[in-house]
Amino acid sequence: MTSTVQQHCIDRLAELIAFDSTSANSNLELIQFIGEYLERKGIQHRLTFNTEKTKANLWATIGPEEKGGVVLSGHTDVVPVAGQHWQSDPFTLNQRNERLYGRGTCDMKGFIACALAHTETFQQTNLSLPIHFAFSYDEEVGCLGVQNLIRDVEQNLPRPLAVIVGEPTSMKIVGGTKGGRSYLTRIDGVDGHSSLPDLGANAILAASRIIQRLSEIQDRLKSEADPENGFVPYYSTLDLGTIKGGTASNIIPALCEFHWGFRSLPFQDMDALEDEIRTFISTEIEPDLKAVSAAAGVTTTLTSDVPPLAPDEKSAAEQIVRHISRLNESGRVSYATEAGHFQNAGIPGVIFGPGSIEQAHLPDEYIDISQMHACSDFMLKLAAWAETGNLT
Repeated sequence: MTSTVQQHCIDRLAELIAFDSTSANSNLELIQFIGEYLERKGIQHRLTFNTEKTKANLWATIGPEEKGGVVLSGHTDVVPVAGQHWQSDPFTLNQRNERLYGRGTCDMKGFIACALAHTETFQQTNLSLPIHFAFSYDEEVGCLGVQNLIRDVEQNLPRPLAVIVGEPTSMKIVGGTKGGRSYLTRIDGVDGHSSLPDLGANAILAASRIIQRLSEIQDRLKSEADPENGFVPYYSTLDLGTIKGGTASNIIPALCEFHWGFRSLPFQDMDALEDEIRTFISTEIEPDLKAVSAAAGVTTTLTSDVPPLAPDEKSAAEQIVRHISRLNESGRVSYATEAGHFQNAGIPGVIFGPGSIEQAHLPDEYIDISQMHACSDFMLKLAAWAETGNLT
């Protein structure tokens, strides 16, 4: 049977799903809705914006305004639905067979809905430690918004004790994530007739040599990694996402671009990997291009940089969630989250939220109602724990 507060979680989720907060869109209407919801309950909030003022993060505090407290962190943006076949409107919550369908149900408006539904629970509890809400923009395109939010906290607010990032983990503790960097490499060559290859500089051929080096580095990283480190796969991975170039089969291609990146284990030196690839390009690829034309060359641009979450079972974040949930194990995942940015700012983090990552980003994305109930139960226990903040 669904309790009143559990139904509130589902009601809040329906409201959040109705906003098309795809990363390409503004999230201001959604943030305004959440802000007004909190204001009606007497909870003040603050916003931080992107440069264009088209997107915003929201921060709110319930309880004593003092150092410490637990942050409930979630991103408000979702991935696109274009090109996907859905059985129902992705922006209307639809219940079928004990599941709730809609874009963002799992990743990760379900967690935000549960947090909002328990605002009165937190308010009615004599909290000795505050509960903070941190709702960000543009997580899906590189964890961009949370960086502004964290800077605002560092400059203007007391430092929180810990952060719980409510990404979908099936309500299991995840204490370590890989980091991720993404790049766009552009090769400018020299075109010409394909029958006279020595008179041109083939951009696609140059790209293939760089990609081959990426593959060799991947093999090395695999051989160096510890298979028992808890990550799947157990090594840092390099990937090639998209590539385009050339105009016709009988024309030497003057341009080739490809997106690539790597997902790195905690403590992997990402700067060293990047330097290795850039050095290879500058010493092995560019001289051949510039021998044909000084205007030819290679540019590689960093498009996103998300740090890993280094496992730390003794961190305040993991100890708090273990204590409240009564779970004794924490896992590792190969995707990146906002938790790494919090950890880099000195705020320990853990990943813990409703839904399965296997449903994220897919058509007919859903969350099991039982997962919403489990998250609701955790919020109730979090409130009870925050009365004392005692871990013994």
